[in-house]
Amino acid sequence: MDPRRAIWECSSSEDVTRPLLLPVHDGMPSTTRGRSCCSALGSVLANKYLAVASGPAACALVCALGDLGGHPAARNMLGVLAWVFLWWITDAVPLAVASMAPLFLFPAFGIASADDVARAYMDDVISLVLGSFILALAIEHYSIHRRLALNITSLFCGDPVKPHLLLLGIIGTTVFISMWIHNTPCTVMMIQVATGILQRFPRDQLVDGGGGRRRGRELQRFSKALVLGITFASTIGGMATLTGTGANIILVGMWSTYFPEQRPITFSSWMSFGLPMALLLSVALWATLCLMYCTKNTGRVLSDYLDRSHLRRELSLMGPMAFAEKMVLAVFGALIVLWMTRSLTDDIPGWAVLFDGKVGDGTVTILMTTLLFIIPSGKNDGEKLMDWGKCRKLQWHIILLLGAGFAIADGFKSSGLTDILSAGLGFLKGAPALAIPPVACVFSSLITEFTSDDATTTLVLPLLAELGKSIGVHPLLLMVPGTVGAQLSYLLPTATPGNVVGFGTGYITIKDMVVTGLPIKLFGVAALTILMPTLGSLVFVMESGVVAL
Repeated sequence: MDPRRAIWECSSSEDVTRPLLLPVHDGMPSTTRGRSCCSALGSVLANKYLAVASGPAACALVCALGDLGGHPAARNMLGVLAWVFLWWITDAVPLAVASMAPLFLFPAFGIASADDVARAYMDDVISLVLGSFILALAIEHYSIHRRLALNITSLFCGDPVKPHLLLLGIIGTTVFISMWIHNTPCTVMMIQVATGILQRFPRDQLVDGGGGRRRGRELQRFSKALVLGITFASTIGGMATLTGTGANIILVGMWSTYFPEQRPITFSSWMSFGLPMALLLSVALWATLCLMYCTKNTGRVLSDYLDRSHLRRELSLMGPMAFAEKMVLAVFGALIVLWMTRSLTDDIPGWAVLFDGKVGDGTVTILMTTLLFIIPSGKNDGEKLMDWGKCRKLQWHIILLLGAGFAIADGFKSSGLTDILSAGLGFLKGAPALAIPPVACVFSSLITEFTSDDATTTLVLPLLAELGKSIGVHPLLLMVPGTVGAQLSYLLPTATPGNVVGFGTGYITIKDMVVTGLPIKLFGVAALTILMPTLGSLVFVMESGVVAL
């Protein structure tokens, strides 16, 4: 029995008419005062009051001491960013509450109006994520992810289980799929595969270790590696092709707009550069996960839950696919086709041209998701594939988190903080060609941790294009690293919708993302430093180093 409850029951059972015995002295004993102080301190720590206060304190410190050349809006934006960032990191308040902070901080500090901030919380990309979450719930409801997980796991797990081979198979599959579809739907689909695998592990051991603490730790570490591998691999795969991510398309569009007389960036030319970069990062990701999360005992522990013959037996017991499963897959497949063909090339514009370019990925995602509430399931009369009762598990706090990322992106631009940051790159004039790509890449990769990849690319590339003109270097020497750097988004959930999806599983924390993502980000900067002046100069025809402007 809880001691506090026992005390309460004892005191409440006593005769209330009995006179209370009051202390005959005025002062409180020193031991009592000491216990009271410790209790007060414990209460402060338990309620995270210090963590709550850290956000406003950091904001006040930045606003009071910061000097950004007479730009109060940019200074306020930096202070608000410190406030929100600390609340995210320290978990001072629930994630959804911290993510709503820009709704009152931006208007209060004069960064943006209330209406402008609120609009950022229902962007087209957020519609894409919302529809993807509903589709993921449909896949989970009909155990489609379990069927796919059994197929992939039985193919790559080995006999006995080889965790390194299983991780390599999952990462390789994710990278390949992400090359041809957008990063977010790739993450959504493969996270369902991971969920199908992780559901085979006892959840209680993942929490407290159960009877075998060491076994629980091994399962927990491998669960983190699996989710992190899929989350990061989907971003890495998008680098390889132009259609893999919107950032690459934005680069092509801005290059043709700013320099229409120059050689265009084609699908094949980008893939000649992006694929080697993606392969190097994939190997780095796999090696990092194996070193950080796999031990000699991991394979033995996993063998208790992932036996190949047992997996194949379970797959056969699931039987053939039912009508409802086929229809959910048909909707998902049609959605992937619509994602891929919305916008193709200048010669083949895609189906979006039929709507004057007013539709986005979120548009078709919501449209196809709506079909799930219309198509019958084929089980009971009047039952549809989905109903709103099945959507109660929607993770609205993740959607609010993504909305906060877009609001911060708009705040960077409207406050002038982006211009101040770009002005700091003026020292690149006269710098050797080997030093320019890493600086542009680091600059872009820092901003992308607080905004989406597409938003970062949209903000950074015009600055880098103008900077290339002013310092007299080939603009692609800045713009390509800026685009790649925007995709090195591994540290925070707000960096990309794919990170949001992975973070939403509950298996990883922000600390896990930072610890694992930082070495991969540094490796990406180093790889780009080597590839851009060598392979990049050949692929993008930059032998002369300076383009005719």
